[in-house]
Formats: sequence, C-alpha cells, structure tokens
Amino acid sequence: MGATGTGKSGLSVGLSTHFRGEIINSDKMHVYKGLEIITNKITHTMKEGEIEPYSDFKAENFCLQAVVYIEKILKSQRIPIIVGGSNSYIEKLVEDPVFMFKYKYDSFFIWIDVEQSVLNNRVDMRFDQMVKAGLVDEVRQIFIPDADYTKGIRWSVVVPEIDRYLREKTNIDGDDESKQMIIQVSI
Repeated sequence: MGATGTGKSGLSVGLSTHFRGEIINSDKMHVYKGLEIITNKITHTMKEGEIEPYSDFKAENFCLQAVVYIEKILKSQRIPIIVGGSNSYIEKLVEDPVFMFKYKYDSFFIWIDVEQSVLNNRVDMRFDQMVKAGLVDEVRQIFIPDADYTKGIRWSVVVPEIDRYLREKTNIDGDDESKQMIIQVSI
C-alpha cells in the first residue's frame, strides 16, 4: 500500500517473482479495462478479472472477487500479493467480518512511504512520460460530451481535466494557439 507514485507496482512484481507469488490488484482504476496510460498499469502476460470500464465496481465487489482469487492462488501453491493504492478495498477485505480475511489467512502489510519532495518529482516525471505516451489521445478515445464522471474508469484522475480540453477545443475554430493554451492548462 502507499500513495500514487511510491513504487507499489514495481515492488509487487519483484516480490511476486522472488516468492512465487501472484498479484491481486486492489487499485480502484487498475481493475477496469482500458486507459492503460492514464492508470499507469503495468504490463501483464496474464490478466484475469478486469472489469468493464463503465461499471460501478465497489469495495464489496472487489472483496468477492479477491477471496476467490486468493483461494485459487493458494491452491496452486503460490502466494497471493494484494497491491494497490485504494485502501478502501483492502480495509473492507481485512475488516469486514463477512470475508473473515484476518481469521483465515496469515498476512502482513507493507506501506511504502516516500519523502514528499521526492514523491512530487517522481509523479511529475511520470505524468510527463504519460503525456508523451499519448495520454490525451487515450482520453479522446473515450470522450463523450455528456458522460458520467462519477463512476467507472472515467473517474480516473486526469480524465475530467482532459475532457474539459476536448469540450473547449470543439468550440475554437482553427485557432491552434488557443487549443495549445487550453491543453497546457489542462495538463
């Protein structure tokens, strides 16, 4: 667990490789199909259980799926590694008496903490890389003027800001300088 940009995904891949583990993603945006750049998904050779991008996937939904995957991973003699920044998913899984997580499984938690100025620098660099990789075009592919930005993958950070640019851009006829200024403000 930890804040955005602290290195959770990289650490989980290393732990998974070293300890014969399998990763269960508990990031609220990584669980959805799509927006690979914006959500900064790590590449997987095997993905199971991705959620449709515009559904409303809540903590209870995560828990129901997670316990199935935990059991499946344990039966294959591997170690489940739950990773993500959405603490509400993990808290629900661990604390809710319905799932009995803390009574059924031995577990420990790793919280990654990074000094704030270092974290800010990492996040800024990561965002610049995302813009270069096609972040604006990725949002353009899901752009719908009257879309609901309160659930599903459209709830991702950055999507509403780029959506605002796409809406304003359509109102400016051929003025590339104005369009460039709007995208810079959005970014």
